[in-house]
Amino acid sequence: RHVPPPRRLRSGVGFGAEHFAETRCYVEGGLRKVRPYYFEFRTYCKGRWVGRSLAHVLGAEFRARPLAAFRAAARAGRLRLNEEPVRDLDTVLKNNDLLRNTVHRHEPPVTAEPIQILVENDEVVVVDKPSSLPVHPCGRFRHNTVIFILGKEHNLKELHTIHRLDRMTSGVLMFAKTAEVSKRIDEQVRQRQLEKEYVCRVVGEFPENEVVCEEPILVVSYKVGVCRVDPKGKPCKTVFQRLSYNGKTSVVRCFPYTGRTHQIRVHLQYLGYPIVNDPVYNMKAWGPERGKGGKIDKTNDELLEALVEEHRSKQSLDVLGISEEDWEPSTDNSECGNSSDCRESVDPVNGNSCPAEDTKDPERSEIPTDVQSGDTNLGTLESNKKSSSREGLDGSVGEEGAEEKDPLCLECQITRRDPSPRELVMYLHALRYKGADFEYCSKMPPWAMEDWQE
Repeated sequence: RHVPPPRRLRSGVGFGAEHFAETRCYVEGGLRKVRPYYFEFRTYCKGRWVGRSLAHVLGAEFRARPLAAFRAAARAGRLRLNEEPVRDLDTVLKNNDLLRNTVHRHEPPVTAEPIQILVENDEVVVVDKPSSLPVHPCGRFRHNTVIFILGKEHNLKELHTIHRLDRMTSGVLMFAKTAEVSKRIDEQVRQRQLEKEYVCRVVGEFPENEVVCEEPILVVSYKVGVCRVDPKGKPCKTVFQRLSYNGKTSVVRCFPYTGRTHQIRVHLQYLGYPIVNDPVYNMKAWGPERGKGGKIDKTNDELLEALVEEHRSKQSLDVLGISEEDWEPSTDNSECGNSSDCRESVDPVNGNSCPAEDTKDPERSEIPTDVQSGDTNLGTLESNKKSSSREGLDGSVGEEGAEEKDPLCLECQITRRDPSPRELVMYLHALRYKGADFEYCSKMPPWAMEDWQE
């Protein structure tokens, strides 16, 4: 019986050379890309799994992949139970069982805009985060995250996250270097002594007078990252002030007094002035008025399905941070975990963002014949590399983008359209964070200038 070791209390979010060496990153077409790589997900047997067969657990809780794919992985030696290869998915799970699954992992591209270090001293690291980049590993993202880039390319490791920004939000992001500093600033956050100022560009002519919105916000889906104004939601408050209007769109200063998920974006949508290029809250899926005044003539499931279908039709699901395989519309809800601001929980068996629970047949075989055969193991994989001249992140030009095809990987069978760098920028920026003994600011983004034109 494998007994889990005691947890180590880390001084911060720690990743080392062995993690950074998992793969290589490169720049192509204004995008930062990650070569697909092998990664081992692991999980201990949960209480509700005890006494159930492995096939039952995989079929019931991890349906983002067909059960046939798990059988192929087992035959290839990639699925292990208590360090032994799984020979039979009918094996009954016991308490403390350790399950490992090796997957061929693909990460969505992000903008190639570099992370700018605004401040670094003995206490904090403050950066200007580009849009589309998650703060730390979550869902499908690992190497394309602020934490990995700072550790690998700037040698800034063991950082403590003080606050978070949504993946699509750019701007000031603070990390503490020590637990003491983290605790001190976190106390200011809890006491609401932290002043936050954002800037955004919204549709239409925003009122000249100050606008206060205190509508409660409810999470509709962590997996897709969608919220809405709802009486059952959590209380929140945002103050808005118009800075300029160019005849079509307005630049607005935003002061969130609470820190709810997507708070600024949801309140602006409710007021009828959504962010110009918001890939969630300025979409047709919300109806003819795009959610103004909370008027949404859809159930939560219908809304999610409409949003995903709208992006699917544009081949832009990566903008939502999900893939076709991740999306299971009938059961996605706020309890199963994947938000675009990195509140996700990663499915430790598939490598997906969240255990998808749908009503499809778990025995479905929507995978190629060579995948079903499962006669390829990790030690005998043959590389099928496509060479092309691309600029590596170290400035070199070579085969940084060569990709290894894995016959058991469903993602390798799909050709996806890359998003344009423009699609990965949303006009919402964290401009200033001020505490009792500090104030950090970034430059005003180009799209927020008064004379800016689309």
